[in-house]
Amino acid sequence: MTTVLLNSLIGVVVLIALTTAVLWFYGAPKHWAPALAVLRGILQLAVVSIILTGVITNGWWVALALLVMFCVACFTAIRRIGWTRQHALMMLSAMGAGIALTLTIVFVTGTIEFSARYVLAIGGIVIGNAMTIATLAGRRFVELVRDRWDQVEAWMSLGATPRQSTHELARDAVYAALIPSTDQTKTTGLVTLPGAFVGAIFGGVSPLEAGRFQIVVLASIMAAGAITAVIVALWMSPVRVKPAALV
Repeated sequence: MTTVLLNSLIGVVVLIALTTAVLWFYGAPKHWAPALAVLRGILQLAVVSIILTGVITNGWWVALALLVMFCVACFTAIRRIGWTRQHALMMLSAMGAGIALTLTIVFVTGTIEFSARYVLAIGGIVIGNAMTIATLAGRRFVELVRDRWDQVEAWMSLGATPRQSTHELARDAVYAALIPSTDQTKTTGLVTLPGAFVGAIFGGVSPLEAGRFQIVVLASIMAAGAITAVIVALWMSPVRVKPAALV
C-alpha cells in the first residue's frame, strides 16, 4: 500500500510539474492555477473520503453533504461571472431547478434506487456538471454580447426590447455551454470510459448494470444542464448596457 501511494504521489507531482511548465513556457496567464487546483482537490478529497466513510449510509448526512456541494458549486459559478446579488439569485434558481427536477424524475420513476449511496453518487455528479454548464452559459453570453454589442444596439434602435435584442445570442450561449457534455455523451464508450462506469465495474457490478447506471447519469447531466443553461440565459438576456469584461 505504501508503495502504491508513493508511486501515485510521484506520478501526480510529475503531471503537475509538466502542466505548469507547458503553460509557463507558452506564457499563459496564471500558469500556477491548474497545479493549485489539483492540490486543492487532493486536500478536499482526503477530507471528504474520511467524512463519507461514516455518513454514506445516513440519509440526513448525505442530504447535508449534497447541500454543501450545491452551495460551493453555486458560489464557484457566481464568482466566474461576477459577484452580484442578481447573479447569486440566478445561479441558485437555475442550478436548483435543473438539479431538483432531474433528480426527482430519476428517483420517482424508479430509474435508480432511492438510497443514500445512490443519491450521493448521482447527486454529486449532476451538481458538478450543472455548475460547469451554468458557468459556461453565463460567460459565453457575456462574451457574445460584448463582441456583438453593435448588433444589440442596432436591434434596440429599431424598437426591440433588451431581451429581444439578445435572444439569438442567448440561444447561442446555451448551445455552446452544452457542447462539452453533448460531446462526452456522444463519445462515451468510444473515446472515454466515464468514472461512474469504471468505478461501478471495479466495485463488482456487472458491465451491463454499470452501463445502465452510466446512461442514467449522462441523461441526468444533459437534462439538468439544459434547464440550468436556459434559465441562466433567460435571466441574463435583458441587457441595457454593455457588460464589463470577465476575468
